[in-house]
Amino acid sequence: METIQTNQPAKTRKSKTVWAGRIISGLCILFLLFDAIMKIIRATSSVKGTTSLGFSDNVVQPIGLLILGFTILYCIPRTAIFGALMLTAHLGGAVAIFVQQFHGNLIFLFPLIFCVLVWTGLFLRDDRLRAIILLRKQEGT
Repeated sequence: METIQTNQPAKTRKSKTVWAGRIISGLCILFLLFDAIMKIIRATSSVKGTTSLGFSDNVVQPIGLLILGFTILYCIPRTAIFGALMLTAHLGGAVAIFVQQFHGNLIFLFPLIFCVLVWTGLFLRDDRLRAIILLRKQEGT
């Protein structure tokens, strides 16, 4: 008589990993949507913050629309990796601007850490990305 072993712990672990990724991604998405909407509606605080970084006030809405578009791409499983790449480009620009504007201040770490969270959430929830990026030692090597 053969016994059939089920791999229940691995399935539970995978499910927890996916849910952790969804939660991290969800929090990032909420923040990005809030930021995009505040820029699109030209909220005073958003316009002041953007202009204080050296931008003209007429680019606030286009930046908000770009963030919104990138965030929507990040939300859709089929385009999530492309969305994450575009958000990385946006956040890389934010790092560069923060380094230039705030010499010696560690505020530039916020977009850097946020970018890491965007990719961590995607990595945990997307099997395709985990298949590409192997972080564990392969058997037999």
